[in-house]
Amino acid sequence: MTPPEPTAGRAGTAGDRAGLLRSIPAVDAVLASDALREARDGHSHRVVVRRVREVLDEMRRGIAAGEITDPGELSPDTAARRAAARVAERSRPYYRRVINATGVVLHTNLGRAPLPEAAVAALGEVAGHPQRVELDLASGRRGGRDEGCERLLMDLLDCEAATVVNNNAAATLLVLAALARGREVVVSRGELVEIGGSYRVPEILEESGARLREVGTTNRTHLADYEAALEAAALSEVALGEGAGMILKVHTSNYRVVGFTAEVELAELAALGRRHDVPVVHDLGSGCLVDLAGRGLPGEELVADSVASGADVVCFSGDKLLGGPQAGILVGRREAVERCRRHPLFRSLRPGRLVYAALEATLGLYLGEDDAAVAAVPALRQLLAPRRELRGRAEALAEALAPLAGLQVRVVDCESRAGSGSLPTRGYPSAGVELRAGDLSADELAGRLRAGDPPVVTRVRYGAVLLDVRTVEEAEAPLVVAAVACALSAGSGHPGVR
Repeated sequence: MTPPEPTAGRAGTAGDRAGLLRSIPAVDAVLASDALREARDGHSHRVVVRRVREVLDEMRRGIAAGEITDPGELSPDTAARRAAARVAERSRPYYRRVINATGVVLHTNLGRAPLPEAAVAALGEVAGHPQRVELDLASGRRGGRDEGCERLLMDLLDCEAATVVNNNAAATLLVLAALARGREVVVSRGELVEIGGSYRVPEILEESGARLREVGTTNRTHLADYEAALEAAALSEVALGEGAGMILKVHTSNYRVVGFTAEVELAELAALGRRHDVPVVHDLGSGCLVDLAGRGLPGEELVADSVASGADVVCFSGDKLLGGPQAGILVGRREAVERCRRHPLFRSLRPGRLVYAALEATLGLYLGEDDAAVAAVPALRQLLAPRRELRGRAEALAEALAPLAGLQVRVVDCESRAGSGSLPTRGYPSAGVELRAGDLSADELAGRLRAGDPPVVTRVRYGAVLLDVRTVEEAEAPLVVAAVACALSAGSGHPGVR
């Protein structure tokens, strides 16, 4: 019987593989290659050697897997070119600017809200210099770290006090630990949410030292359910010295319960809490300061309404519908907020100095008319962009892309999202540009666009790349055209494509 031919693309024998392994060049031979000259000149010897060793290890794995069968793939120059490309790629910032063409306005993977120009200017003013943070300039003594943001929040929301931590998850953890540690927290079963990144309300409660008391059902919770839980907790307090420490209402930020449903209004819970001397906290999530419902986007509660409803503390994010930097903001009654500020966790959870500067500048934009805030805050401006405007921008982008050889361009209707748990389960009519590029698959074209400088992040839909113009600023359109042109000619030097 004739022995079978070796499988194509694999080294036929152990001897073949051993020979290939002996052909792998030494580190010094690779370092001597002219292909690494630029990398050697611009980077430390240690860094270049590390990249060379990574390439040589990849060659060994490729031989073992049968993916490398030609000794020509193992020359010092080949290894040097691969190492040089790796050095160049690793020297590019990881946290670099991207162009968001996904249509998801508050894209968690892309840093959520782009900062307003006022916040960017504030960062440019203070980032390279000493900055007032905890100094009373009048007396020269130590001042309040969050005083600048607090006074703006008090004016904007008519609250007694406010403070800032590093995100809303931290705000929730802090308020639970400060106000309800060792006691029961009453929460509707329909609000025991899980948010991205495995953030679960029951687990945060446990970590804070509070105990969960679930009431109602997944779809219906009534005031009587909360009343019964508080009465049971009062009996427990008499018997065991323990009782209710809080009523917690949680915004269901990434889902909606519809149909046969019932929930209790925050004002009713606040009145119930006062009768039982139990604080009421509203974990509001997105932090909307502008009436979106009046502008055609219903479904997001206003922070000011929660404060006016009588909640002791309202906590929300700074980097969602507020449109500022990542932060967790707590506002409400002074005694409750001060307990949070005095808690040992507060120092661990507070943000850095640049967050205060960017947040203060963002909050200042809301002191005038709402229309001015919408125009100045990119997240709001993108969310509220009218469909006619979006269609015009899509047509202009398509016209600029049309001359590129080998590219099929079409203006299409599409649907955008708010993202990051804001305005959940709702899509918004938008317009985009659909791209098809010859022999390139949509995934390949999308990958090349992500590899560019700046990267362009898109969606793939119906076998085509989709550029949703809702999240592409007008000033970015020429960069998108240049990125697509580079992606189409990737073989002739598109940056970042290997």
